[in-house]
Amino acid sequence: MVTISLCMIVRNEEEVLGRCLDSVQAAADEIVIVDTGSEDQTKEIAERYTKKVYELPWADDFAGARNVSFYKASMDYCMWIDADDLISPPELERLLRWKKQADGTADAVM
Repeated sequence: MVTISLCMIVRNEEEVLGRCLDSVQAAADEIVIVDTGSEDQTKEIAERYTKKVYELPWADDFAGARNVSFYKASMDYCMWIDADDLISPPELERLLRWKKQADGTADAVM
Protein backbone atom coordinates (compact mmCIF):
# COMPACT_ATOMS: atom_id res chain seq x y z
CA MET A 1 0.00 0.00 0.00
CA VAL A 2 1.25 3.50 -0.82
CA THR A 3 1.40 6.23 1.81
CA ILE A 4 0.13 9.81 1.69
CA SER A 5 1.35 13.00 3.35
CA LEU A 6 -1.47 15.51 3.63
CA CYS A 7 0.24 18.91 3.25
CA MET A 8 -1.57 22.13 4.05
CA ILE A 9 -0.81 25.80 4.40
CA VAL A 10 -3.15 27.64 6.73
CA ARG A 11 -3.82 31.00 8.29
CA ASN A 12 -6.75 31.91 10.55
CA GLU A 13 -8.75 28.79 9.67
CA GLU A 14 -10.12 27.89 13.12
CA GLU A 15 -13.71 27.75 11.86
CA VAL A 16 -13.04 25.13 9.16
CA LEU A 17 -9.77 23.30 9.82
CA GLY A 18 -11.12 20.61 12.14
CA ARG A 19 -13.95 19.76 9.78
CA CYS A 20 -11.51 19.50 6.88
CA LEU A 21 -9.06 17.27 8.75
CA ASP A 22 -11.87 15.06 10.06
CA SER A 23 -12.97 14.47 6.47
CA VAL A 24 -9.57 13.31 5.23
CA GLN A 25 -7.51 12.02 8.15
CA ALA A 26 -8.39 8.36 7.46
CA ALA A 27 -6.45 8.56 4.19
CA ALA A 28 -3.47 10.50 5.51
CA ASP A 29 -0.52 8.59 6.88
CA GLU A 30 1.02 11.89 7.88
CA ILE A 31 -0.35 15.40 8.22
CA VAL A 32 1.97 18.36 7.66
CA ILE A 33 0.62 21.83 8.38
CA VAL A 34 2.45 25.08 7.71
CA ASP A 35 0.86 28.02 9.52
CA THR A 36 1.61 31.38 7.95
CA GLY A 37 0.73 33.63 10.86
CA SER A 38 -2.60 32.68 12.37
CA GLU A 39 -3.95 34.98 15.05
CA ASP A 40 -6.75 32.63 16.13
CA GLN A 41 -6.81 29.01 17.37
CA THR A 42 -5.77 27.47 14.05
CA LYS A 43 -2.41 26.23 15.30
CA GLU A 44 -3.93 24.65 18.41
CA ILE A 45 -6.55 22.87 16.31
CA ALA A 46 -3.86 21.61 13.92
CA GLU A 47 -1.85 20.26 16.85
CA ARG A 48 -4.80 18.03 17.80
CA TYR A 49 -4.26 16.17 14.53
CA THR A 50 -0.48 16.21 14.11
CA LYS A 51 2.80 17.11 15.75
CA LYS A 52 4.04 18.31 12.37
CA VAL A 53 2.86 21.91 12.62
CA TYR A 54 5.37 24.49 11.43
CA GLU A 55 5.33 28.27 11.50
CA LEU A 56 6.41 30.22 8.45
CA PRO A 57 6.16 34.00 8.22
CA TRP A 58 3.93 34.95 5.29
CA ALA A 59 6.00 36.22 2.38
CA ASP A 60 3.12 36.65 -0.11
CA ASP A 61 4.18 33.40 -1.82
CA PHE A 62 1.69 30.53 -1.88
CA ALA A 63 4.02 28.33 -3.94
CA GLY A 64 6.88 28.88 -1.52
CA ALA A 65 4.75 28.03 1.51
CA ARG A 66 3.34 24.94 -0.24
CA ASN A 67 6.87 23.82 -1.11
CA VAL A 68 7.87 24.09 2.56
CA SER A 69 5.03 21.71 3.43
CA PHE A 70 6.16 19.29 0.71
CA TYR A 71 9.74 19.47 1.96
CA LYS A 72 8.54 18.38 5.42
CA ALA A 73 6.56 15.42 3.98
CA SER A 74 8.01 11.92 4.17
CA MET A 75 5.42 9.61 2.58
CA ASP A 76 5.19 8.24 -0.98
CA TYR A 77 2.72 10.87 -2.20
CA CYS A 78 1.83 14.43 -1.22
CA MET A 79 -1.80 15.51 -1.16
CA TRP A 80 -2.83 19.09 -0.65
CA ILE A 81 -6.18 20.64 0.08
CA ASP A 82 -7.33 23.96 1.46
CA ALA A 83 -8.69 24.21 4.99
CA ASP A 84 -12.18 24.95 3.72
CA ASP A 85 -12.25 21.82 1.52
CA LEU A 86 -13.99 18.60 2.47
CA ILE A 87 -13.48 15.08 1.17
CA SER A 88 -16.91 13.48 0.79
CA PRO A 89 -17.35 9.94 2.17
CA PRO A 90 -17.62 8.40 -1.34
CA GLU A 91 -14.45 10.18 -2.47
CA LEU A 92 -12.65 9.15 0.71
CA GLU A 93 -13.58 5.53 0.00
CA ARG A 94 -12.24 5.87 -3.56
CA LEU A 95 -8.99 7.30 -2.22
CA LEU A 96 -8.63 4.50 0.31
CA ARG A 97 -9.26 1.87 -2.40
CA TRP A 98 -6.64 3.54 -4.62
CA LYS A 99 -4.10 3.46 -1.78
CA LYS A 100 -4.58 -0.28 -1.39
CA GLN A 101 -4.30 -0.99 -5.13
CA ALA A 102 -1.59 1.50 -6.13
CA ASP A 103 1.88 0.22 -6.86
CA GLY A 104 3.67 3.54 -6.39
CA THR A 105 4.48 4.10 -10.04
CA ALA A 106 2.02 6.95 -10.68
CA ASP A 107 3.62 10.39 -10.91
CA ALA A 108 0.37 12.17 -10.08
CA VAL A 109 -3.19 11.28 -9.13
CA MET A 110 -6.06 13.67 -9.81
